[in-house]
Amino acid sequence: MSFDVGRVRALYPALGDGYAYLDGAAGTQVPATVVEAIAGAYRGGIGNVGGAFPASGRSDAIVAECRRAVADLVGGRPEGVVLGPNMTTLTYRLAAALAAGWAPGDEVVVSRLDHDANVRPWLQAAARVGAVVRWAEVDLGTGELPAGQYQGLVSERTRLVAVSAASNVLGTRPDVAAISATAHAVGALTYVDGVHAAAHGPVDAAALGADFYATSAYKWSGPHIGAVVADPALLETLRPDKLASSSDTVPERFEQGTSPFADFAGVVAAVDHLASLDPAASGTRRQRVLASMAAAEAYELELFGVLLGGLEAMGHVTTYGKAARRTATAYFTVAGHDPRQVAEHLAARGVNVWNGHNYAWELTGALAIRDAGGAVRAGLVHYNDAGEVDRLLAGVAELG
Repeated sequence: MSFDVGRVRALYPALGDGYAYLDGAAGTQVPATVVEAIAGAYRGGIGNVGGAFPASGRSDAIVAECRRAVADLVGGRPEGVVLGPNMTTLTYRLAAALAAGWAPGDEVVVSRLDHDANVRPWLQAAARVGAVVRWAEVDLGTGELPAGQYQGLVSERTRLVAVSAASNVLGTRPDVAAISATAHAVGALTYVDGVHAAAHGPVDAAALGADFYATSAYKWSGPHIGAVVADPALLETLRPDKLASSSDTVPERFEQGTSPFADFAGVVAAVDHLASLDPAASGTRRQRVLASMAAAEAYELELFGVLLGGLEAMGHVTTYGKAARRTATAYFTVAGHDPRQVAEHLAARGVNVWNGHNYAWELTGALAIRDAGGAVRAGLVHYNDAGEVDRLLAGVAELG
């Protein structure tokens, strides 16, 4: 299909303010349907779950539908969808539960490519129990995370391998399926950070071999809600810290406190929105999500070719990352200007980008740019258009 970006943009009220929102890698804008779903939940009346009255029943239904929606997005089972405030909080929660079964000398493998939310929780959990941490390294010239190195990193003592499905700064998409296969061969689990990846193409957590797949709705046109998807049978083996009075069933035992039920309604609307990106898509919501996200990915990568080509043609610009498989995410520096100055220059011209390490703490350290302010990040999503890319390139060209 020919991706109708004009139709898609019209669904987003915030895009009418005249700015080019090229900051999607840090969080997307939301379509009107998401705004209305959240407002509608409040207008209709909601209560805490488990009550005998209709407003409570509406919250029960919203939670159940939210689990189904997230499962349809990533290819999991609703009863294995753990919901929470964000990926970082949920990862800390699951790291603590998993580490309770580790012993001194057990091993955990993390990568320099990852967002710190898929590094620090595992390092800290390992330190508490005396587990050994092993590091998968990035090819700094290409930005690739070679899957072959995991053969030498995992052993019979490996308990968990944490890896990203896509780098939030370089866009690199590692061969997660191969990494998972290596981990599973020694009986280790894989925890896959899909926060950046899920916004940029179809996801099949089972095909990736992900025992845990983490995602955040605010990266794919939803509210600030996180989720981790796993096999319910695996979740049954974990005993997180919880209140004595709270539910001990799966997945509720991992969800602490009262949930933001109206935001959960927004998550459902966001998944329905993604499923509608290709109007010709048909079948179940899962099937429509896969078709629509494939169309969105093709559109983004075509537009990204223009963005990246334009940046690389400028002699005063250095770009980072040349992976064969990547999302539409550019990370670059401009000679003579620190990244914050570049971001401010572009903001004055109506272009939103991010600057800094963007929580890619280990990676920016390895690239030797973290202490100098990191770099500038411009991330495309399905509502960005060619005019916005042209504005970015024109603004960067002025700095030459």
